[in-house]
Amino acid sequence: MLNIVQQYRAIKNNLGEIIKVSGYRNDYIAKKIGMSPQNFAAKKQRNSWNDEEIEKVLAVIDNEDAEDYVLLQLMKSLEDEETISLKEAKEAMGWK
Repeated sequence: MLNIVQQYRAIKNNLGEIIKVSGYRNDYIAKKIGMSPQNFAAKKQRNSWNDEEIEKVLAVIDNEDAEDYVLLQLMKSLEDEETISLKEAKEAMGWK
């Protein structure tokens, strides 16, 4: 479950950059989610999105470039985490 929270934080903390990487224009996204372009720009600048707004924005900008950027940010956030090798994982699971 901790992974889910980490993913959400990576998205929330980087939403402005995710929007930029997605290739969509701010005014287009604002219109699609029912927000004025001015309010959208202010929220993007302040990173003051609520959960519902984040969900709406992500529904509009869902593309491969945006997903790749989110995965990169998630991988960066996990780089200090302890990991095990594939061999150790197989042994722990009892796989041959």
